[in-house]
Amino acid sequence: MTQAAHREWYSRDYLPHFDHPGLVQAITFRLADALPAEKLRQWQQDLAHESELVRDVETKRRIEAWIDAGHGACWLREDSLAQIVEDALLHFDAARYRLLAWCIMPNHVHVLIETQVAWPLGGIVHSWKTWTAKQINAHLGRSGTVWQREYHDRFIRDADHLTNVTRYIEQNPVKAGLCGEASDWRWSSVGRKRER
Repeated sequence: MTQAAHREWYSRDYLPHFDHPGLVQAITFRLADALPAEKLRQWQQDLAHESELVRDVETKRRIEAWIDAGHGACWLREDSLAQIVEDALLHFDAARYRLLAWCIMPNHVHVLIETQVAWPLGGIVHSWKTWTAKQINAHLGRSGTVWQREYHDRFIRDADHLTNVTRYIEQNPVKAGLCGEASDWRWSSVGRKRER
């Protein structure tokens, strides 16, 4: 097998991505209907008069609140569909990446991985989304788009950043009002540890 090249900084649509072997990356990807494009455009218009920093911070806050409110079909509420995603995340752990933390929410997924040489980030995310989309569509007896095309990634800068991102991922179901304790949420690295 030929080694795939890591692309460093690049952009496919509007989100920049950074891909380098050995980086710890926080990744979020959403179901296709979780955040309608027109809602994002509306927020951009609402915030057009603000500084770039304020726009970025406020847009991120609004996206998180919208997603955590459970908009869209929320197919991942169904255990069998969440299991498909969890199986995909675990499948190549230690082979293509090191899986550090994850949380499968009703309409989005958070993953924290350490990338490895020969397995670029874009290819990893593409494999998760492609395989799970086929499985989810088959389970639902449908065809069509399952995931939004883009995903959000952020490389971890230092130990404090790692701690904060891990806590954010683990606490997301609590913040969204889906459970009282992070360990009660079955579809996460914390919930999985509890089951063992």
